[in-house]
Order: sequence, then structure tokens, then C-alpha cells
Amino acid sequence: MALRKLGDSAYLYPGSPSTLIRVHEGRAVVVDPGLGKGRHKDLKRQIKKLNASLGFQLATHGHADHVAVSPKLGVPLFVHRHEFSIAESPLNRGILTFGSKAPKGFLAYSTGEVIVHAVFEWNDELFGMRAIRLNGHSPGMTGFVDEENGLVYSGDALFGKRLINSVGIPYFVDAELFKESLGKLRSLAEKGYTLIPSHGPVVSDKKAVDLIEFNLQRVEDVEKIALELLSKPMNCGELAFRLMKHYNVEITPRRLALNLVPVRAIVSELYNKKLIKGVVENDLKWVRS
Repeated sequence: MALRKLGDSAYLYPGSPSTLIRVHEGRAVVVDPGLGKGRHKDLKRQIKKLNASLGFQLATHGHADHVAVSPKLGVPLFVHRHEFSIAESPLNRGILTFGSKAPKGFLAYSTGEVIVHAVFEWNDELFGMRAIRLNGHSPGMTGFVDEENGLVYSGDALFGKRLINSVGIPYFVDAELFKESLGKLRSLAEKGYTLIPSHGPVVSDKKAVDLIEFNLQRVEDVEKIALELLSKPMNCGELAFRLMKHYNVEITPRRLALNLVPVRAIVSELYNKKLIKGVVENDLKWVRS
């Protein structure tokens, strides 16, 4: 797959997730290597065409679809310290999505162990880029600001409209942090940075702000509709099902399991605001206070 040039030293390998290749001091730094059979080989071929050597890998977070091919690239992988155990451990990745060890082959993405060679902190300078805090989608979700090329690789802090419309609910583990991160991205977009979501189009200027607003509006709408639905007691599975029906998305076991994560995050937020309470009616259910 051909690279798309984004600046003097930045290139995009298209896909879902997309991969950023940043050339720094003659070495290629791969941001979110991704997943897929043969992807590692194609990444190496494309980097060779740039007359650069493969140097390092950075991951925005530790989900399987972002780090699966990392071991096959054979160069050190860096992640934020809050993502270390998620990236390395298949069990921890399953716990984050399923709540325990996940049934074999059930989750949409899975991979074996991934070795993390170093951890970084937010605001660290890494190979010509600065790591920024964009958590909410995951505990240590990180964006990378590339001043030289005027880019922000935003990872899963921002989603394309097509993906959101296909699942109904953006994936996050903390609704308020997810919204805060969208606010940070809006500020960067308004300063003229081009945003690169992992799952969505490269956007800048008005298109970037519009996409951010679409993400933010969907989260706020889901919170509002969830509170309305909880006029009657529901467990999280029932609530996720009703929300997916509202957005007219195809409901499959995998998608429902995935949407349970942001639905639980919304339930937690509503509970913390004292808008709902927990009750026991043959299950743990939630209802408006």
C-alpha cells in the first residue's frame, strides 16, 4: 500500500488503524504499527523506499489493533506507562473489554504477547514529536504532536463518522476524560494543526472541528438518551441494546460486548452525578434517582 506524504518528514500508511511514519535523523519511527497479515512486511518495504532505516515504534495505546504487528517489526516499542500492561498482556486486554478472560476468538481484535521496551510520560519529547495526554478512550491514550510537519496523530481520541455510525457509541472507558481530550484536539485544530485519527480521515481546519463536534455531540446525546431510558430499571446489557437500536446499527454479540464498555462508563458518570442509582431486580440494574 502506497504511503501518503503529509509533510517533509511525515508519511501516512492508510488503514484502520492508519500508521504514521515519521522520519527523524535518518530513522523511521512507526506510530501505531497496527494489525494484519503481511502488514509488517509492507511497512518495511515502504520505509526502505524512503531511504530510511527502521528505528523505533510508538503506540498511542495498547489495544490489539494498534500493536499486533509490533513484535514482527523487530525494533523497540514505546508506550505510556499506563498502557504498559495492556500492551504486553493478552489477558489484560481482554479484561479491559470483557471484564475477565475473554472467550477465545470472541473479541474483534486479539493478538499474543507484545514486548514493550520503554515507557514514556506525557509531554516527553520523542523522536521529533511530543507526547500529549488524550486519555478517555483508554487509561494512557496518547497523541503525538509533530511541530515540524504541523500534525497531531490523535489515535483513538477521535473517530471518523463512518466508524461511529457503524457501532453507534464511540469506545471510551471514561466519558468525561474522552470529552476533555476532544476539547484539547479542538484547540489544536483551531491553531492550524492537521489531525490524524487512527480510524478515520485526515482532517484540518473546519473539517477537523466538524469531526470533533460530531464525536462530542454523539457522546452527549448518548448520555442524554441513556438517562431517559433509565426511567425504568435496566442492566448495562439492556441499556447498550436499546442505545444501539436507537442508532439503527446492526447488533451482533461482538458489537454489543464492545458497547458495554462505554455504556458502563456512562452509567458510572450518571451515578457519580447522583442522577441514577443501583437496584437489584434479578440483576444489578440502574434507574433514575
